[in-house]
Amino acid sequence: MLARKLIINQSVQSLCRNMLKLNVQQQTNRTAAFLLSSSSSQRPKRLCSTIVPALGSRYFSTPSATKSLMEFFDDSKNWTENEVKVGRAWKLDELRIKSNKELHQLWYILLKERNMLLTMEHECNDQMELFPSPERLDKVKISMNNLETVVRERNKAYHLLETGETGERPQRLISTCLGLRRIYRSSEHVLPPHMNVKWIKSRCIGFGGKAVRKFLLLYREKLYNEKRKAKNRARNEVIMLLRRNPNIDRNILHSKYPNVNIDKLVSDDKTRGHYLPKIEG
Repeated sequence: MLARKLIINQSVQSLCRNMLKLNVQQQTNRTAAFLLSSSSSQRPKRLCSTIVPALGSRYFSTPSATKSLMEFFDDSKNWTENEVKVGRAWKLDELRIKSNKELHQLWYILLKERNMLLTMEHECNDQMELFPSPERLDKVKISMNNLETVVRERNKAYHLLETGETGERPQRLISTCLGLRRIYRSSEHVLPPHMNVKWIKSRCIGFGGKAVRKFLLLYREKLYNEKRKAKNRARNEVIMLLRRNPNIDRNILHSKYPNVNIDKLVSDDKTRGHYLPKIEG
């Protein structure tokens, strides 16, 4: 008799539990339908939310966007094109007249464009196809670098006005083990400098020895030769321009080749070439 009562009690409890779950599920479905109907008529689709069933009678809310993961891919009409017509990169002068809010919005637009281009490049490499207009990545990178430069200029001006300091991390020139000079940017550490033995060993680097001196000699010779060749290349380009266009504007040449003495090259024999003027007599 007692066992029968226990079985009846268990069946009643399970029935009540199932009815409670059913009521909760019906109420949740009605709420979801009401939210969908009201959000579709009053709110934009991007802000509406849907109720997604999870485990059993549990539910969680997730925002439903108007677009899917296809935002990581380019427009389908550009998939078969060999060239996509795009504009140029953002210049510093154009970004300096923008407000902080506009720069913030533009940064996320460029970030989204960069993610899309990287995805398309990876997909084209997997499919062994040509990635159309790969210079778009360079333009986005230049634009993002210019935007960071403008933001850094504004932060620096603000900190100089408020505190008298730039607000950037301190930096200094240090020498590596090969004797090369590079910029070291200071960073925060848990331990102070006199207690951080690992930092002291990694930063107190000296250089010397016959091998290092020979390396520095050859390295400086290489830099000198590159500079000399670049100067000679620019000089030869100016000579060819003056030979082909004797009436070319000198101001344009001065702005494009500031390290070349153009006035001296005008009277040079190489500029005149092998042309001999006719002498009437």
